[in-house]
Amino acid sequence: MTFNWFNRAAESEEQTEAPKPEETTAPETAAPDPAEALTFAKAAYERLKQKQQAAAQLAAQQAAEQKDDAEPEAAEPEAVEPDAEPIVSTLEAPTIVASEPEPIETPEAELAPVAAIEPVAPIETPEEPAVRPLWMQAQAETEARLEEFRATAIVTEPEPQPEPTAKKVEYIYPPDLILDDGFTWGAEVLAAQGRRVEDISLEEITWLKRLRQGLDKTRRNLVNQLKAIVGQGPLNQDAVDEIETLLLQADVGVMATDKIVEALQTKLRNEVLPPDEAIAFLKQLLREMLDAPYTTGGYKRGFSPEKDKLNIWMMTGVNGAGKTTTIGKITHVASNSGYKCLIAAADTFRAAAVEQVKVWGARSGVEVISNPGQNTDPAAVVFDAISAAQSRGTELLLIDTAGRLQNKKNLMDELAKVRRIIDKKVGDDVQIETLLVLDSTLGQNGLQQAKVFSEAAQISGVVLTKLDGTAKGGIALAVVEQLGLPIRFIGAGEGIEDLRPFSGYEFVEALISG
Repeated sequence: MTFNWFNRAAESEEQTEAPKPEETTAPETAAPDPAEALTFAKAAYERLKQKQQAAAQLAAQQAAEQKDDAEPEAAEPEAVEPDAEPIVSTLEAPTIVASEPEPIETPEAELAPVAAIEPVAPIETPEEPAVRPLWMQAQAETEARLEEFRATAIVTEPEPQPEPTAKKVEYIYPPDLILDDGFTWGAEVLAAQGRRVEDISLEEITWLKRLRQGLDKTRRNLVNQLKAIVGQGPLNQDAVDEIETLLLQADVGVMATDKIVEALQTKLRNEVLPPDEAIAFLKQLLREMLDAPYTTGGYKRGFSPEKDKLNIWMMTGVNGAGKTTTIGKITHVASNSGYKCLIAAADTFRAAAVEQVKVWGARSGVEVISNPGQNTDPAAVVFDAISAAQSRGTELLLIDTAGRLQNKKNLMDELAKVRRIIDKKVGDDVQIETLLVLDSTLGQNGLQQAKVFSEAAQISGVVLTKLDGTAKGGIALAVVEQLGLPIRFIGAGEGIEDLRPFSGYEFVEALISG
């Protein structure tokens, strides 16, 4: 069973967009009652638990069928073994008969008539061993014991043969469900977006919990202090200064901070709001800022590959931002969502870059097109990858480019050259996107890089990585406000499951939740 994250993102955006004509009061009215939220979360939990039990029963049934199929195969050797045992027993009989002559009593009987010549008896050759050295006697005794051990070993050898062990089937159980605070909060967020109990999936709940955990550092620095400030009524200059400090520490940026403070001042000047209502107003303000590239910038809201046609996504950014890792994670999301993917290893300058992207391709089960030579032309690799994608019916081609600094003009020119090759190689019916990967821990330094990249490579969206390792999660607001670019993907961990399509509503709820 696969979960289509791209369709899920489109559905949630449509559902959150619907209540906007009613001044977006639906999200705030959907979750104020904790009892209703808990009831909804329990219903979702029970439904997911039933799905898990059904999946476990199906897995057990399939395992039992496999075991039944394997039993006849294991029984066949048993049928052959009984035939082998009689053969062993028949062979043992002759050996026993052969051992009886060892006393050689018959020759003594034949020599009985010659017993009159007893004077010769003292000179019996058989007693010559008594004259042998002790070490020779010990050696003879040892050999006799070894013969006895071999005989017993031959007798017991057939016993271990009947070892028909059935193949063990390892059951793969679904992950455990825990009705904790994170589950309740995730179900509440999905319910506020218009999701029904039967529509909620475990993948969404797991991701929301991970996102909230990744933004924990930023949230702890913001929420409590903001509540204390905005709950005091109209903002004075000291309160404004405190809010500005908090937002700037979270790397929201000067432009976004000024916009937020001005809107809060206007709102609180006209009416006195309790802290919870003031926080709800702040959430609504942040959502509108994150949606600005779609409402006023002209960018398409739904960002997903089109089925049954070629889509080309080129990843760019500075060294260390996480481009190659991001490609592996996006490929994993796209493959699990039912798309045919291919990766172009066009980072031909960095040592071991091709090997790294091949490792991610292997983890996602996606082939990587590369050039075995070193320091080859990246544009040539891209050209070959597009040809391969067109011939194989690929739906999503992800291109890994070399990291570069924004002040290196020759490298930026080479990036523009790669984009021109793509434009010439494919027609107008191919969707071409260029995503800029930004390290969230860099803060405002990343914005300066993004400005130059957007001019050279026609950036159509941003991927924010490493949000789990910083207390500056507000960089998302700064990217949107200063660059006017939409955020397409967000990463909150190192695992292959820790990157998902961006949702402004869910990001704000994870950033500012009690």
